[in-house]
Amino acid sequence: MSDSVTQRLISQLVPRGARVLDLGCGDGAMLDLLARERGCTGYGIELADANVLACVQRGVNVIQRNLEDGLDLFDDHSFDVVLQLDTLQHLRNAETMLRETARVGRFGIVAFPNFAHWPNRLSVLQGHMPVTRRLPYQWYDTPNIRVGTFRDFAALAQKNDLRVLDAFGLQNGREVRVWPNLRAATAVFKLERTPQP
Repeated sequence: MSDSVTQRLISQLVPRGARVLDLGCGDGAMLDLLARERGCTGYGIELADANVLACVQRGVNVIQRNLEDGLDLFDDHSFDVVLQLDTLQHLRNAETMLRETARVGRFGIVAFPNFAHWPNRLSVLQGHMPVTRRLPYQWYDTPNIRVGTFRDFAALAQKNDLRVLDAFGLQNGREVRVWPNLRAATAVFKLERTPQP
């Protein structure tokens, strides 16, 4: 997630001083922001060589690993927060990684492009796959292997015994809490495992 305004909004969900694991951390910008402005520590997991190098250059702790291999490196609640920002749509094992996010962290924050945003719906009605700032690729060269919507994710969380602590959309640097499935380009969920009796 490269938009600095969006990163700042999401960073406010992370408690000060938290131990953070960022899945698919990219160039480490989010972890760098959390360290500088919220006093957080932690690790990123990233596969791409160039991004791993960028993390190292920023001073961000990074583990080079394919997320498709899972999070078996970490015990339950090894981190206060696990971030999955613009990662879920790239994973084949999205459901497993969602459960792992809630297992490894006390809570997780997941953000992804909301395919149900009204401009996307309009493009589909006109017979075209959407190309927007949040979905900037043509259908034939996209790195996304799936698209999701705000409502679909809420149902997936419930199916996997995850409790949604907060959910909202982001649009043009602002939170959208009224009709986020229609009005927001980005869906954001804060969740945890449902406590077992």
